[in-house]
Amino acid sequence: MNTQVGFALRGRNPDVLTCIANLSNDEVFTPPEFANRMLDTVAQAWAANHGGANLWADKTVRFLDPCTKSGVFLREITSRLTEGLRVEIPDLQERVNHIVTKQVFGIGITQLTSLLARRSVYCSKHANGEHSIAKGFVRDEGNIWFERTEHTWKNGKCVYCGSSQEILDRGEGLETYAYAFIHADDVKAWVAEILGGNMQFDVIIGNPPYQLSDGGFGTSAAPIYQNCVEQAKALEPRYLAMIIPARWFAGGKGLDEFRESMLSDDRLRSIDDFLSASDVFPGVGLKGGVCYFLWDRDNPCLCRVATHFKDWPVSTATRPLLEEGADVFIRFNEGLSILKKVMAVEIGNADLLSLPESKRFDQLVSSRKPFGLDTTFKGKIAKGDGDVLVYQNGGTGYISRSEISTGVNLINKWKIFMGYAAPGTGNKDTYPHRIISTPFIGEPGSISSETYLCVGSFDSKTEAESAFSYLSCRLTRLLILLHKPSQHITRKVYTFVPMQDWTRPWTDEDLYAKYGISASEIAFIEAFVRPMDLSGASEDD
Repeated sequence: MNTQVGFALRGRNPDVLTCIANLSNDEVFTPPEFANRMLDTVAQAWAANHGGANLWADKTVRFLDPCTKSGVFLREITSRLTEGLRVEIPDLQERVNHIVTKQVFGIGITQLTSLLARRSVYCSKHANGEHSIAKGFVRDEGNIWFERTEHTWKNGKCVYCGSSQEILDRGEGLETYAYAFIHADDVKAWVAEILGGNMQFDVIIGNPPYQLSDGGFGTSAAPIYQNCVEQAKALEPRYLAMIIPARWFAGGKGLDEFRESMLSDDRLRSIDDFLSASDVFPGVGLKGGVCYFLWDRDNPCLCRVATHFKDWPVSTATRPLLEEGADVFIRFNEGLSILKKVMAVEIGNADLLSLPESKRFDQLVSSRKPFGLDTTFKGKIAKGDGDVLVYQNGGTGYISRSEISTGVNLINKWKIFMGYAAPGTGNKDTYPHRIISTPFIGEPGSISSETYLCVGSFDSKTEAESAFSYLSCRLTRLLILLHKPSQHITRKVYTFVPMQDWTRPWTDEDLYAKYGISASEIAFIEAFVRPMDLSGASEDD
């Protein structure tokens, strides 16, 4: 037996890919154990649709990782095929050579990661080098392609990925981060050109880059993983599996069309949703969690949805991705059951998740800048004649009433102020948490900067206190969570929250009784939503 082949394919301990440092939160390396979990999902679907056949014992199947970084998917596929084809191709060198030259393909996202991927798969940075386990490659890159790609700039943005020319048009000496796979108009023709021949892949699997700076304020970045998913679908594989941020379920910059496309696609057969990204990528902060999905070209059906969080029991249900009347994916299976009970009481239809405008709490919630003042606004320290109180970032100040031209009708009303950004511990997702920042009541003669949204108006303090008590309820905040894609609390996240009678205070017990919430559903709510401390003490999520 060739000793190089034996070294490459025997057990790896320790495995360098389990401890390699991530390049950034945008280019996250997939742990080998998780890559194998995704491969198991693909293999199970293959067996179910092929009379129990073993995917790894088929020498005709082609695999592509179009966004390869560490090469972990390609390496683990190679390892599985090497074992699975043992009977059909007994000679190890012949078997390995067939696998890496005929079945396993990758597209590197940067020069560095392409070298790393080749080292992982071929045991050599050159596929045709003397230490490579492959025999027969002519090209150095073998079947793991990389070539520097340039952005196509127009009006300061790349027309393909939306990245900022100011930030990434940096000359030839630095990486462009123009990922080739999403910079091709006809991806089928492009793949055939770079990999040779009319390539039809049975399985496409990977972990695409997540975002690129778009030149906006601060650390503003535009998601790009959706472009990778769409390009992969355009190649029409039998199966597609990718791990991506879960924010697309309900929001995310520029993701509306992608969300609509995914949720209306009955070929999406399973979604495994991880509420905390650190459960998949240790040490990586990705607010909103991550998910991996399986897309099955030839077998449309309902989707299996599984929710994972630390050592909690996995919640699994098979259901439509887009419920009638909803414009987002209802992330929690138990949350969907609770939401349907609310709709059954409010509109008499548990299967229609759409409140009429007159019943929607979001009608009371302002847009950003309710009074036209930026977050950076700092009012006067001393109050003068005709001034109103401003709740601003870091405290309070004063401004002349005559300077306010937006939200004037709210100044003399009772209202509730609530932070635009929910509190949290950095980029970590922890449960139970509050979902929203602690609200407070704003008296007549008060306004706020952009730091807060305004809820109201109310004619009396009693009404404001009633709405305040309602927002403090766990059930109310769960309904907010079902439509909340990130830490930002916009008006839209209140879409599923119904209006109530504002002549009385509200408690969770009142709401549980009104909507017929069961003991197990109450336990779910209390596991996800923390009681709100209304004493004014600071709370950590």
